[in-house]
Amino acid sequence: MSSTIHEELYIDTGYGKTFIIASGRTDLPPLILLHGSGMNSVMWINEMEKYAQNYRVYAVDMPGEPGKSSEIQLPFTGDDFTNWLHDVFECLSIEKASIVGISLGGWVGAKFSITYAQKVDKLVLLCPAGIDPLRKSFMFKSLMYMLLGEKGIDKLYYKINGDKLIPAVMLQYQKLIASHFNFRKEVIPLFSDDEILQLTMPVALFVGGKDVMFHSEKTAKRLETLLKHAEINLIPDEGHSLVNHGDEIRKFLNQQ
Repeated sequence: MSSTIHEELYIDTGYGKTFIIASGRTDLPPLILLHGSGMNSVMWINEMEKYAQNYRVYAVDMPGEPGKSSEIQLPFTGDDFTNWLHDVFECLSIEKASIVGISLGGWVGAKFSITYAQKVDKLVLLCPAGIDPLRKSFMFKSLMYMLLGEKGIDKLYYKINGDKLIPAVMLQYQKLIASHFNFRKEVIPLFSDDEILQLTMPVALFVGGKDVMFHSEKTAKRLETLLKHAEINLIPDEGHSLVNHGDEIRKFLNQQ
């Protein structure tokens, strides 16, 4: 992982083994990074070193996704994801941490923060699920592109990335995952207004204007309306992949 000194950890949770890449001094404030669906902790590879300058960083492989954690896919209904992340906090002896989550990871981070607000210092949501429904057109477009073979898959990832090329190594990695992983097709539940209002900690939202999966403007508007204290960032020329906006994210996290 770049030049960063890191550790690879396995912890035992009530939902099987969870794999974590950890970096940064152990006396620094903890920061949890939660990846999106169909991906794993490697997605933070270019940002870990910078986060680790100020935080003890834990990039966590979520269960049921194509990483090194348990293959058990937790249901989106009920409290299993919340209980799993609580187990992660307990196993790592974390009393309070900041959370950065993208897409599905944003939903998991928000879901945990709604129940355990006292355990979350700051919450950063990158193109999160659960605020506004998935675009109905996305599933149709995905199927269409996948039927076109490798070139179609390249085009799909290009669209997901906001009409920007993905580095060749990462594109090959994503295609490798796509050829071996059965992506989940269940609908991720939306949070109610009352649930969102439980997010009393500092919250920052980052969404891309070219996101083909979610309606970014609607996501931003709903969060802005319900959470007056939230910092809303709508980035017009970005798509669903926002992991490279680390400088803006760190600026928010480092605020006193």
